[in-house]
Parts: sequence; C-alpha cells; structure tokens
Amino acid sequence: MPDGSLRDLFLLDPDVTFLNHGSFGACPRPVFEAYQRWQLALEREPVDFLSRRADGLLAEARAALGAYLHADPESLTFVPNATAGMNTVARSLDLRPGDEILTTDHEYGAVDLTWRYVERHSGAKVVRAAIPLPVTTPAEFVDQLWSRVTPRTRLISISHITSPTALIFPVAEVCRRARAAGILTAVDGAHAPGQIDLDLEALGADFYTGNCHKWLCAPKGSAFLYARPEHHAQLDPVIISWGWEEGNSFVQRTQWQGTRDLAAFLAVPDAIAFQQAHNWAAVRAECHTLALETRRRMAEQTGLAPISPDSAEWIGQMAAMPVPGCDAQELARHLWEDHRIEIPVVQWGGRTFVRISVQGYNTPAEADRLLAALGELLPVR
Repeated sequence: MPDGSLRDLFLLDPDVTFLNHGSFGACPRPVFEAYQRWQLALEREPVDFLSRRADGLLAEARAALGAYLHADPESLTFVPNATAGMNTVARSLDLRPGDEILTTDHEYGAVDLTWRYVERHSGAKVVRAAIPLPVTTPAEFVDQLWSRVTPRTRLISISHITSPTALIFPVAEVCRRARAAGILTAVDGAHAPGQIDLDLEALGADFYTGNCHKWLCAPKGSAFLYARPEHHAQLDPVIISWGWEEGNSFVQRTQWQGTRDLAAFLAVPDAIAFQQAHNWAAVRAECHTLALETRRRMAEQTGLAPISPDSAEWIGQMAAMPVPGCDAQELARHLWEDHRIEIPVVQWGGRTFVRISVQGYNTPAEADRLLAALGELLPVR
C-alpha cells in the first residue's frame, strides 16, 4: 500500500487529509516548477515564444503525449479540459432531427449538459441507458447499453471511468461493437490517463478526450482530444481563430486559439517523465489495493454492499462507496469543517456515495481517518 513517501513531492496542504485527487488532480512540485519555467519563457519574449517557437514546442509535447497514449500525434490536439474536448466533438457533428445520441445515466454533469444543448439546437434526441448497480460483468454491461441502440443511433457518448460512481466501463468492447454497426463513439476519458493504461489506437474510439491534469498529474488546464484520421476534416474548434484555414490539418485548425498560456500543455512531458521516474505502475497498483481495502472496510462498517465486483476490470484508484441515506452536502461539510477531510459526497440514482481517490501521496492512516469520521457522522445502521 502507498506509504506517503511521495507526499513531500506534492504541494498539498499537510493539514488536510486529501482524498479527492479525482476532482482536479494535484501537481507534483517538479512538474509545477517546469510549468512555471514555461510561463517565464513566455513572458520574457512573448512574440518570439508565440509566433516562432510555439508550434514546434507543442509538436514536441504532442509527440511525448502520443507515445504515452499509443496515438499518432497528428491525431491529438491540446484542449484545456475533457469537457472542452467533448464540446468540440458535439458541436462539429452534423446531427439532425431524428438522430439519437446514446449515453448512460452515469455520465459527468457537464457532458450531460453539452448533449442537452446539442439536443435543443439540432433536434437530435439524447437517449440515456440505465446501468443499474451493482454491475456484474462487462458482457452484461454491453448488453444493457446495446438494448437502447436503435436504427437511429448515430453516436454513443460514454465515460471510460465514471465521475459519480467511479466505475471503469468496458469501452473497448462498446467501440468494437459500435464500429461494426456503423455507429460513432465519443469516449469521455477525463479520469483515465495516468490511472489506467491507455492504447488509443487499439481502443478504437472515433473520438477520445482525456485530462492530463488529473491522474497524470500535469498542471491544471492540460487535456487532449484524439480523433481517428477519417474524422479530422469535420472537427472544428469551439473557438475559430487563425488556424481555421482551408486545407489546414486537424492540428493546425484546432491548436491555435489566439493569445493564451501554453505552459500547462508544454509541461505534460514533464508529468509523464515524473511518473516514469517514480515507477508509477507500482504506485498505481498500491493505490488500487488501498482503494479496494477501504471500500471493503466501508461495506463492513455500513452493511452496504459494494457496487461492483472486487476487480481491476471495474475499479482503479477511485471507489464510490455507498453510505446510508443522508444529506450529501451536509456530510461533505462536516467532513471538511470538523475533520479537515477533502472528499466528495455524491448523490446518484437516489443513493448517497462517498468517492475516495487514492494517489501516491495518500496513506492507510488517511483511510483510517476517513472511516473513523464517517463512523461518527453517519446514521447508525
């Protein structure tokens, strides 16, 4: 299990029990210092940096990210967050009345709102497949999702790792089946890079967007959008700027967004190097073990069964743990104000969950602290 030896490499407040890496991530000190060096380079000579150097520097950063994701750098573009990537896809598709976008009831709220916007402006219909808990097998999951596919289904929009329920969905099989049926796929991988291994070419999604600032531990504002080559021509950036010229490539059209700070993008290779230098595969495995052990103890404490099998197929470094019905906001407030524990409390599907995120800086003692606090605050079963 993680022993907290990495804690001093992060900038987190030592007086806070930080069990919420999943919301916004946390950037290690060496990566943050690289980020600041890029910012300083921009300010020392803004014209040279943005007009002469930026394209080459971004190409180098995309090459490092592409190698990490097993993706062609020319199929990757930087975006500020995964929601921006999903918006790029949603607003570029020529969806029309009668078309259907199939998604699930486990999706991130901002992405749900994106599809509601598209529904309102295009006349297409959003269909939400209910995925009941507990989940059982990937095959049953895919069958449940596929029961809502119709001849009008144009696109499947699905999370790789869900935000409210912290489940890893079997997106590779969804993408395979969708491709065979001629249906597009857009995967929201906000929580995936850095938490699970990714091979985007093998995964087979038409579009995939992921955050680098979460589990990859890059600075805030660094994320990517991947698109298969056959879709490059139809994707337009949310902001039209100088790159949007006839004949320009996918990267050229989407990369230049006017004057903005590129430092978070350029520090992504430093985040990848940081994790490689600290044997992050072993760190992730230790965090996974602590996440599973904590949810097992929580189930014993509350009498409420876990929402998935005890398997790496479903659980990574996050776990959504059901708790007895209560006011989620009040529970989160007491955990923060009374115990200085930073952790989200989520209401989903009429149930309340505490979602723990375990990163390399966490320790079993912090999980003990959480369980003790919940023992005080939750209704007695």
